[in-house]
Amino acid sequence: MNTNNDLFVYWTLFDNKQWKMHIAATTNGLCYIGSPNGSLADLSRWLKKRLPNSVLVQDDQKLQLYIDELSQYFEGQRQTFTVPVDLYGTPFQLSVWNALCEIPYGQTKSYSEIADYLQKPTSIRAVGTAIGANPVLIVVPCHRVIGKNGTLTGYRGGLEMKKQLLELENKNALNEGKSLHV
Repeated sequence: MNTNNDLFVYWTLFDNKQWKMHIAATTNGLCYIGSPNGSLADLSRWLKKRLPNSVLVQDDQKLQLYIDELSQYFEGQRQTFTVPVDLYGTPFQLSVWNALCEIPYGQTKSYSEIADYLQKPTSIRAVGTAIGANPVLIVVPCHRVIGKNGTLTGYRGGLEMKKQLLELENKNALNEGKSLHV
């Protein structure tokens, strides 16, 4: 059933051989990339919290552009995403997620560097919480945030995925002769 206030959210399953992830988009852009091997129920719970008037519709065709760019990223053929994103969060979360998008491919920043960038140096824990709530893994590159001492820290996709994403980016950046900040 659809009312005039309903927002259609289209979804598909992205399978990059190693991980399967549910992805979703509104007509305005990508709004969700699920954890690897997560369930459709995870997406439904997120939608109920963030977009309670949404109607979830499977539509592989509408999401093909997003699938193409994610596939290119995993194949090492894409370093920046051009697909539109449609993020839903608090103003602080949005500022953190926008800051994440400023971290160059193949580089990392610490939580404190993100807090400093936002001119909120005492908000390191709040920054970490906002990063943990990032609904669009990979495209909003929260995997590029590490501990101040260089250690890998929590990641919704799991530390193994975070490690592999950073290794993919480091390998491709090195192949292009870029210096890395890790």
